[in-house]
Amino acid sequence: MSDRNFFAELKRRNVYKVAVAYIVAGWALSQGIAQVFPVFDIPNWVIRLIVLLIIIGLPIALILAWTFELTPQGIKRTEDVDLAVAVQQPKKRTWIFVVIIGALVSIGLFFLGRYSAFNGAPRQDASAARTEAATVSNKSIAVLPFDNLSRDPDNAYFAEGVQDEILTRLAKVADLKVISRTSTQHFKSTPENLPQIAKQLGVAHILEGSVQKASDQVRVNVQLINALTDAHLWADTYDRKLTDIFAVESEIAKTIAESLQARLTGSEKSLIAKAPTANPEAYELYLKGRFFWNKRTGDDLRKSIEYLKQAIAKDPGYALAYAALADSYGLLRFYGGASPAESVVPAEAAAKKALELDDSLAEAHASLGLIATEELEINRGVNELERAIQLNPNYATAHHWLGLALATLRQSDRSIGELKRALELDPLSMIINADLSIIYLYARRYDAAEAQARKTLEMDSRSFVAHYYLGAALQLTSRLKEAIPEFQKAVELNNDPYSIAMLAQAYARNGQTDEARKLLAHLNEMAKSAEVPEYALAIAYTSLGEKERAIEALEHGFAGGNKSYLFLLPGDPFLDDLRDDPRFEALVQKITRGK
Repeated sequence: MSDRNFFAELKRRNVYKVAVAYIVAGWALSQGIAQVFPVFDIPNWVIRLIVLLIIIGLPIALILAWTFELTPQGIKRTEDVDLAVAVQQPKKRTWIFVVIIGALVSIGLFFLGRYSAFNGAPRQDASAARTEAATVSNKSIAVLPFDNLSRDPDNAYFAEGVQDEILTRLAKVADLKVISRTSTQHFKSTPENLPQIAKQLGVAHILEGSVQKASDQVRVNVQLINALTDAHLWADTYDRKLTDIFAVESEIAKTIAESLQARLTGSEKSLIAKAPTANPEAYELYLKGRFFWNKRTGDDLRKSIEYLKQAIAKDPGYALAYAALADSYGLLRFYGGASPAESVVPAEAAAKKALELDDSLAEAHASLGLIATEELEINRGVNELERAIQLNPNYATAHHWLGLALATLRQSDRSIGELKRALELDPLSMIINADLSIIYLYARRYDAAEAQARKTLEMDSRSFVAHYYLGAALQLTSRLKEAIPEFQKAVELNNDPYSIAMLAQAYARNGQTDEARKLLAHLNEMAKSAEVPEYALAIAYTSLGEKERAIEALEHGFAGGNKSYLFLLPGDPFLDDLRDDPRFEALVQKITRGK
């Protein structure tokens, strides 16, 4: 068969027509599924499979067009059709209409996709949404701050408390990833840029809500949204009495878990449904206590303690209030300048009482874990923190504190892993971001420490601890002159003993001995009226070559002085000058073994 006859035969057998119609229809179909399937959360592999089948179908369609012919008597093999009769049959134009309609549909879907990308609700193109969905677990959620719709603005604590309670109940489900309140509080309750927020927090779903309280009546509105597509998955309104608020919070948490198809164990169902108190007054006082605890200032922590004590007076069996009291006393040491006797002792007592009432409280186990770590009972601290994570896998603070405890044991990889897990659950936490930097420092990964400190400063340029850690990383990478301004900034922002000690040692190592000794004298003067950890003094003494005094200060701190942050001593590179002294190594061994 000549080339001319071959192409004429292709035309006669309608192969050209079938090819054009198939390509146009296939393109229209692929555009359609690309726009529609993501709305229903259909996986990417299904879309790719359909497109692949369309491509594979083209040669099959061409072979069928060559082999068979459509006649008034039905489909017949081409060899069986009378050529003369076929030529005489009037030509049908149906295929042209198919091509035109397919082309119009394809063009329409193309422009619809582009319009949706810029103006539609999802505010992303379909490809970006699918890419995002592929990297984010579908069983992940962030509970944004709830709007306070009450006439009294002082009821803000109640709206915040309901949000926190729902989040806490969800966090007990191991099959879910639940973002910590520390990160979600950065956003409004009903923001416009949900996909961007979801990307920042690393979640697929957002819960929005509002609370209205009048006397003993409460209205809670909630809606669950797929943040990648802006699809509203579920919404409801609850009008209840204050005494029924726990049932509402439990019902909301259970419905969300079911909507995200999370597996719930029997114990998790029980934890979600548990009512912490039967006394509505005690509950309100507890919420006020947590409200001020979240503000993280000395004055607010003292207010928190007063409200929580009142809650306990209303209900002496309120285990969660004791756990919150332990948290407030525990932070008072760091934010309120309290002595160990004023903070550690009552914090430990409150945490133990909470567990005596309810051993399933992750928060109380975590508080005991941090206290034990600070008191250099490292192994007990690790055990308590691991128990807290077992009870509440989404408790970012427990992962954070466990990472610090593991650094004491020089388990660098695991320590870094726990801090990274804490960041997954609380990505916008300034202190977790900052502490990952110090963990990198103790692992001797100085470049990573510097990068993490700079990332933290991008979040909060006034974070004294991030300036402190950045200075440390710069100094340890032979950039002492760049480090000094960072330590100066830390002192300017906080003027705490550790920042002063780090600036003093930097001056000493830079040859500015007079300035270093002035700061050391200032620390010793501070110690007459305030808590100055021996660890801070030891850092300054070491840099000035006074190793004997440095070790004496550390031994005094270990024996019964101020143990603040002494658990970090084993890996501290700023004390490397002491490591050839047997007394220092003996102290390290005592700390890592635990008491």
